[in-house]
Amino acid sequence: MPELPEVENVRRTLNPLISHKKIMKVTVLYPNIIATPEVELFRNNLVGETFQQVSRRGKFLLLETEHFVLVSHLRMEGRYTLSSPNEPITKHTHLLIDLSDGNQLRYLDVRKFGRFALLKKDEVANYSSLKKLGMEPTEEDFSLEKFKKALKTKQNIKGLLLSQKVVVGLGNIYVDEVLYKSFIHPLRLSETLKENEVVLLRKNIIEELNEAIILGGTTIRSYHNAKGETGHFQEFLQVYGKEGQPCVRCGSLIEKIKVAGRGTHFCPTCQRLEGSK
Repeated sequence: MPELPEVENVRRTLNPLISHKKIMKVTVLYPNIIATPEVELFRNNLVGETFQQVSRRGKFLLLETEHFVLVSHLRMEGRYTLSSPNEPITKHTHLLIDLSDGNQLRYLDVRKFGRFALLKKDEVANYSSLKKLGMEPTEEDFSLEKFKKALKTKQNIKGLLLSQKVVVGLGNIYVDEVLYKSFIHPLRLSETLKENEVVLLRKNIIEELNEAIILGGTTIRSYHNAKGETGHFQEFLQVYGKEGQPCVRCGSLIEKIKVAGRGTHFCPTCQRLEGSK
């Protein structure tokens, strides 16, 4: 599933491809990907608008026009391509947007899990999927004090980080990696983390996601950015997908368990469960 680094790289590559291009035609090939409004209104509202910029909130892309924001969630395998309208439409193409420069923006999604919501600009702040999101993982937005308060819960730390309600953008891969780098067991109750552990965890979250962005994200199976490029951060993973391999720090074999419904990798020596209640 695309996580924040992958979505940010889609944003960065998609933005120059569509900004300042007028929308000439919209074709919805799979109506269920449109969450709101109904499909005919979706098409009618977009035609004649001009893309201004592509921004991001958490794992959501925000394709902004003069009057609307097209909120796009890639979910498992959604991706964009810029094609000629004459190119054959592949089986998993679900949305076509013809642009004024003669190109066609296409949305493809093998699993059909991705969703779009077209909102008026003044509706975005109250859109339920965005309103519940936590802090962005940047030095400016990721408040240490708010983080400390949010951790005062009996929920395990992995589940809390996956929830997107405290800090956004962390999915299964990056949570495993930041907990490993922070010497924190994924089953530790959040309230048991000491202040120095919280400080280190926050630091590692910011640094890990930033490094992954620089390296183009992580391609485990199918992720590509809007230019069709894969990521390279998978070459530097230290614990995710390493079950049965020696820990690079201590040599203990990496273990895999299920936490918060997700396959979870950790080092039983470096990430002890001490401190949980």
